[in-house]
Parts: sequence; C-alpha cells; structure tokens
Amino acid sequence: MQRIKGYHAHVYFDATTLVQARALCEEAAQLFGVTMGRVHERPVGPHPDWSCQLAFGPELIGVVLPWLALNRHGLVVFLHPDTGHDLLDHTDHAIWMGAIRPLNLAVF
Repeated sequence: MQRIKGYHAHVYFDATTLVQARALCEEAAQLFGVTMGRVHERPVGPHPDWSCQLAFGPELIGVVLPWLALNRHGLVVFLHPDTGHDLLDHTDHAIWMGAIRPLNLAVF
C-alpha cells in the first residue's frame, strides 16, 4: 500500500457561495489546525471551479472528512490523498462530496 503523506480538500464555490466557502475553510482551519490555502476566484490547476484548499496530515482524516461532510451545506468538496502520484490521487483515490466535477487531468 502506498504511504499517504497527507490530504487536500478542495472546497468548490462560485460568486454566490464565496462567503459560505470562505467561512467553512476558516472554521476548519480554526477547529483542526489545517492549512488553508488561498481562496481562488478562478479555476486553478486541474480544478474546474473556484476553490480553496485545505491541507492536513493523515492523522486528521477521521475528523476532517466527517466534519466537512456534515458542514459543507451544499458546497462540493473534492478530497484526495497525497501519495506522490498526482494523477491517481486526483482520479482513483479521490473522494467527492456532492456533484463530481470534470477535472483538467492534462496538467498531470
């Protein structure tokens, strides 16, 4: 089994849900000490929508994942491990909460 170095949760949003997404990410950072990335108001990397990344260690998956599931209130969350194999992490290893969005896999 590949070693999981950490996880990234990407919270997707648009202009109408920007405030909600920012509040969700800030609350996760405060509650769990996860690293909150920039709030991107444009698609970045493989992500088709505006997004904010939450990065955290493998020891937090058991609390962050269920918390996001219960508190996302309709936002799409794309969560994946960091194993060092970006393509597999963003496809086969991915966990979606809400609608599955088409990623731009050409970046890998």
